[in-house]
Amino acid sequence: MSTNTPPGDRIAKVLARAGVASRREAERMIEAGRVSVNGKQISSPALNVTTKDMIEVDGKPVSEPEPPRLWLYHKPTGLVTTERDEKGRETVFDNLPEDLPRVMSVGRLDLNSEGLLLLTNDGEIKRRLELPSTGWLRKYRVRVKGNPHEDTLSPLRKGITIDGEKFQPMEVSLDRQQGANAWLTIGIREGRNREIRRAMEAVGLTVNRLLRVSYGPFQLGDLKQGTVEEIKSRVLRDQLGLDKDFKPTTTPRPAVKRRPRGKR
Repeated sequence: MSTNTPPGDRIAKVLARAGVASRREAERMIEAGRVSVNGKQISSPALNVTTKDMIEVDGKPVSEPEPPRLWLYHKPTGLVTTERDEKGRETVFDNLPEDLPRVMSVGRLDLNSEGLLLLTNDGEIKRRLELPSTGWLRKYRVRVKGNPHEDTLSPLRKGITIDGEKFQPMEVSLDRQQGANAWLTIGIREGRNREIRRAMEAVGLTVNRLLRVSYGPFQLGDLKQGTVEEIKSRVLRDQLGLDKDFKPTTTPRPAVKRRPRGKR
């Protein structure tokens, strides 16, 4: 084992743990010259830092990482899952409770989709939850216009290719036909951009409602639209297999009703 390894952790990991951004996003911020350590601007993420170092992003000090936390949020339709929207549309982050710390979304739900969105204050948790290698199943209740049959849904279960892009097999079940619409339950493991909507269009169906009901072991349950609920630290630790480096939250917070903060 080498004795020349610098003490501390890589700067991007520290920024991620502090909730500044995901590790990959933090690396981009460093390369863009937005990060300084002990008063000196850095341009490479190949740097280890300790608690003795003073880190700044855009000239503002980075605080010590808080214990990792995870929240369930029932996203309504009409909100975009981004920190700032270039079109000026209302975002998820405009509508979170004011007393919530800085959080990042785990993946995204598009403007017209609703349901379970995971939020975390820890970039390493975000990365762990989003890694394709975890293969966690995300389940959706989907209403489509049309009258699907087994031969309609079969290609989705086998895995289809759309515009040269190969989609992994989906879990698809037909729940009921309701007039001109049908309700499906769909499970996916990749979460590509507009994956379900594009797949439905490819087999001649149009999605007119899409509700995510679970993300891996985390369930939407009866969480009301627009509300946030924190996952207990013990559950978070057990479900993610967190090691000793991830110190649990001592006091889980109860569900919090949405209180609009206004656009930033």
